[in-house]
Amino acid sequence: MAGTWTSEQVLALSPDAGSTKRGKSLANVAKWQLLGHAGQAVWGECKGSGKKPYRTQIDLSEPAFRCSCPSRKFPCKHALGLFLLLVEQLEAFGNDPPPDWVTEWLEKRAQTANRQQIKHKKAAADPAAQAKRAEKRAAKIEAGLEDLTQWLADIIRQGLAAWPNQPYSFWDQAAARLVDAQAPGLARRVRSLGSIPHSGQGWPERMLTALGQLHLLVESYGRLDSLTPAMQAEVRSQIGWPQTQDDLRLRVEKADLLVDCVADTWQILGKVVIEEDKLQMQRTWLWGSENQKSALVLNFAHGRQPLDVSLIPGSSFSGNLIFYPGTGLQRAFIDLRENTTAQVPPPTGNTIAAAIGHYAHSLSQNPWLERFPLTLAQVWPLPREDSWWLRDAARKVLPIAPGFQRGWELLALSGGYPLTVFGEWNGSTFLPLSLWSGQQFHPLGD
Repeated sequence: MAGTWTSEQVLALSPDAGSTKRGKSLANVAKWQLLGHAGQAVWGECKGSGKKPYRTQIDLSEPAFRCSCPSRKFPCKHALGLFLLLVEQLEAFGNDPPPDWVTEWLEKRAQTANRQQIKHKKAAADPAAQAKRAEKRAAKIEAGLEDLTQWLADIIRQGLAAWPNQPYSFWDQAAARLVDAQAPGLARRVRSLGSIPHSGQGWPERMLTALGQLHLLVESYGRLDSLTPAMQAEVRSQIGWPQTQDDLRLRVEKADLLVDCVADTWQILGKVVIEEDKLQMQRTWLWGSENQKSALVLNFAHGRQPLDVSLIPGSSFSGNLIFYPGTGLQRAFIDLRENTTAQVPPPTGNTIAAAIGHYAHSLSQNPWLERFPLTLAQVWPLPREDSWWLRDAARKVLPIAPGFQRGWELLALSGGYPLTVFGEWNGSTFLPLSLWSGQQFHPLGD
């Protein structure tokens, strides 16, 4: 198990460059008084500045970490150093049974997991209270949509020339009214409009597309009764209706046909982290080995809160995913995870034409699709002046996102040979997140 992890995967867990540097320095046997490894558990005692060593432990099943040091970073430098040492010098670890402080931690984790399962099973909302809350929210959203409809008519009447001169506060104020109307999904779309007039050549087309999608969403919400149940769920999700994980678990137990619980071996293909103001959003893309189904797992952190770093690109796990109801590509959350392994073979990729065909099909199911996962097989990186492209054997090309800074690394890893590349397609450009050179995996995302 330990031998399947790579140093690259371990360092991908690091919260910052400083932790990476210090973690590498601690990947030294001389700095550890005790090193042990048994099954999924790894532990060590690292010499510190005080009399007592820092006790560090890892549960490889996720992986999860714990350390007695005062650091607020997760994982800390000691955990990174211990993990790197395990990968690079497995022979330095003893095979004795775990000490009490390791066993207690593992038992506590198991007890916490059991309590959560019991809580999920007991969770039951009061149907009458739930219906009353939904009714109040619906009234607020309808009022917000009326205001948004008038606002859209006003800015269209002003014309394209007026939009670049509007300050960001103009768009933020409209978005804030939608937040008050409990429609955060619409608010996010309105707020994003402010940057489009300053996005360079072709911005009018992008602006009109975004406004068209916004108008379509407003009109669709007004005609919910005429839509299919799956499309109703998608529209509600795009508007910003809340869907808690406990609610979805209950719907799975009640055999709700709109909520799927899928058991599979899930490959973690790539992830990207976006930061806006003080909020971090992490998108992690999974692929089911047997059901051939994509899944998007979202994770949020505010301020200094840590993101979930346990989903490591290039690894896989056996478990259950519960999918949020909707159409096209669907978001999911992990309901059960076990048997994490650190090496996954490259998934079956597509030609560029076939991949774009899959995207077009999903777009026909969900016109508000913002990004789509593509796995491209047998492609070569191609530099063109100030931009990068991917080309396949049929000589079809796909533009790489302008913000991608690792084009030369792509070219070096290819060595002139074709690659399998995974990434996000937004309808205009492709953002590479990982690649396989032969059977060797390389992460490219954050």
